[in-house]
Amino acid sequence: MQILKSLAARSVAETRTMAVLALLTIVVGMAAGTIGAAFRYCLERAEALRGMVVAQSDAHPVLVPLAMVVGAALASALAAWLVRRYSPNAAGSGIPHVEAVLEGALPPAPPRLIPVKFAGGVLAIGSGLALGREGPSVQMGVTAGHMIGGLFRRDQKDRRALIAGGAGAGLATAFNAPAAGAIFVLEELVGRFDPRIALVALGASVGAIAVSRALLGNTLDFDVAELAAGGITALFLFLLFGLLAGLLAVGHNRTLLATLALADRIGGPIELRAAVIGAVVGFLAWSTPHLVGGGNNITQSALNGQYLLLALPAIFLFRLILGAASYAAGTPGGLFAPLLVLGAVCGLAFGYVADAAIPGLAVRPEAFAFVGMAAFFAGTVRAPLTGIILVIEMTGSSSLLLPLLAGCFGAMLVAEILRDPPIYEALKERAARATR
Repeated sequence: MQILKSLAARSVAETRTMAVLALLTIVVGMAAGTIGAAFRYCLERAEALRGMVVAQSDAHPVLVPLAMVVGAALASALAAWLVRRYSPNAAGSGIPHVEAVLEGALPPAPPRLIPVKFAGGVLAIGSGLALGREGPSVQMGVTAGHMIGGLFRRDQKDRRALIAGGAGAGLATAFNAPAAGAIFVLEELVGRFDPRIALVALGASVGAIAVSRALLGNTLDFDVAELAAGGITALFLFLLFGLLAGLLAVGHNRTLLATLALADRIGGPIELRAAVIGAVVGFLAWSTPHLVGGGNNITQSALNGQYLLLALPAIFLFRLILGAASYAAGTPGGLFAPLLVLGAVCGLAFGYVADAAIPGLAVRPEAFAFVGMAAFFAGTVRAPLTGIILVIEMTGSSSLLLPLLAGCFGAMLVAEILRDPPIYEALKERAARATR
């Protein structure tokens, strides 16, 4: 009888704990959604302002480029200074730091990370650096989850779950992709299915999306036409393209890491490095405004098939170098959006070649751009399910599900054969070596 009473009491206590955790999950999601939506809105305003300044070039042919160069240099330097002075963990995407926190290797970042990551991200990405908004959104969501867990005095297990939920909520808000946010937590951050964390990740993503859509509306990031998947021949081509995407993804990872190593060897104040990189980006933002920044416009143009084949290799190389240099500036900013750009561009190029080589192919070149976004992501991050769901949610199209699977399979296969570590694992190991 005593045993039954003990079991009943424990059951009631566990139910109460889960109820509180579920409620806090929604609170964390709403907090992350509010922060992420505000961050996204500020980035959109910064991009619009950058466009307005460039539009005055004809009236002020000397003043405008000078203002772009000096403004971007100062903004990037200020972002790097904020990171160095107040929150070193806010540099870069922040996802490697989040993974280390969830593994118990590092403590969570203090609350001041949120204003540093927010302001630094707006300054850097708004200036035109080729960085994504998802990294800052994820890390700010994690910090919000940690703060709320501490405020309500949750135990270590609950705090870890809330941190993971905040990460998923941040990604969900950045791309208006709730399912991708939840899957990202399990596939990339935790690396296994944990029912408790899965519950929190789903609830936090729901709370975040409810708030962000109320504030920003519910629109897809990319508009795509209905694309046919084709038959067996087309599926083989998607697999072949996935192999190429995997090879290019490995090249991307090694380029990024080599650029960071080169920046370390050069040394000097991080603010000076950021200012130099910002000045170059400011000039590019004036001379080629459509090729800088997060790159959503480039991805959309590739999905529309608006580029010529001869231009695509140059765009790919330009964005590859610009992305690596931007990350080396030491300012807040993520990798997801730049990866989608590279995947769409190389996919469209492959599609053009396949269309020319196989007359009558029932698949349009734009379909390879669509698959390229997920395949390149899978080869780089090694999180294929997140990549597939992310692309489907961002475009609202699931007609190419089988080609997506084939492309991601090919990309993963090449990356594994070449034994190239996932980019966030490599960045995490690099940061660990730097602190020894």
